[in-house]
Amino acid sequence: MARLKIDKEEMMPVDGPRPFDLEGWIATAPFEDLVGLVIDSAADGRAELRVPFRVKLSQGGGVMHGGALTTLADTSVAMAIKSLLPEGTIFATTELNTTFLAPVKSGWVRAVADVSRGEGRNFVGKADVFDEQEVLVARFNSNFRVARGQGFD
Repeated sequence: MARLKIDKEEMMPVDGPRPFDLEGWIATAPFEDLVGLVIDSAADGRAELRVPFRVKLSQGGGVMHGGALTTLADTSVAMAIKSLLPEGTIFATTELNTTFLAPVKSGWVRAVADVSRGEGRNFVGKADVFDEQEVLVARFNSNFRVARGQGFD
């Protein structure tokens, strides 16, 4: 089995500043750039993102990997939440569920997300994921929580 070579300069430091800067509050992070996510819109608790089908995002059967589809949906909900929160607010996914409905074999995939405010520091997110022919390929449900001490307790 081949060993993975890790470039230590690429590793995230345990403490200290991040080795990257985001372009803005509603912007893709390094992992999202790696996957190829594109933010088309994010405002008023709603967001639309898309990603192209690429061989590197497929699983062994030749269809888009469920993790890539879930990444698209999860990030679309996160951007919808960011559209409601002050810049710099720290929050994270605490629970998610993806139901896969149809395979994706080519083209662009689009997620449409909506969020609502739950109790306290909680947000509830939903996203529908469509292929290029507008076939519903996945449904995503999630819970997010704002970190303590940010005015949402």
